[in-house]
Amino acid sequence: MKNPGAVTTKRILVVEDEAAIGWICQMVLTSEGFEVDIAVNGQVAQEMLGKMDYDLVLIDIRTPIMNGKQLYQVIIDQYPKLAGRVIFNTGDVMDGHTQRFLELAGRPFLPKPFSLQALLDVIGRLLSTT
Repeated sequence: MKNPGAVTTKRILVVEDEAAIGWICQMVLTSEGFEVDIAVNGQVAQEMLGKMDYDLVLIDIRTPIMNGKQLYQVIIDQYPKLAGRVIFNTGDVMDGHTQRFLELAGRPFLPKPFSLQALLDVIGRLLSTT
C-alpha cells in the first residue's frame, strides 16, 4: 500500500532550444501530473542536473552550446542511473552519425514533429519499466 503522504510526482527535464516545443511539452506533461523543467541547451541541463533529481530527461539531439550527444555522455559519466531514463528527439534529417549514435545509445527516439500522444506513450513506457 502506498504511503498517502509520499510524494509520487515524477520530475522531467526537457532539453529543447525551440521555445514553442518546450512550452507545449511543459504544458502537456504538467497537465498529466508531471513536474517539468526546461533547459534550452545541454549546458543549462547539466547545471540543472547538478541541482535537482530527475526521473526522466527528454533531450533534443541538436541544441546549441552543448548538444544532446554531449549531454548524454555527461549523464553516463556523472548520473549513470539516469542514463536508462533518457529519450531523444530531433527535427533534423538524421545523418549517419546521428543514426549510429541512436543505435549505440539504445534509447527511445521521437522524430519531430511528434504527436503529444506519442510523447506521452514513450514516457509512460519508459517510466513503467524503470
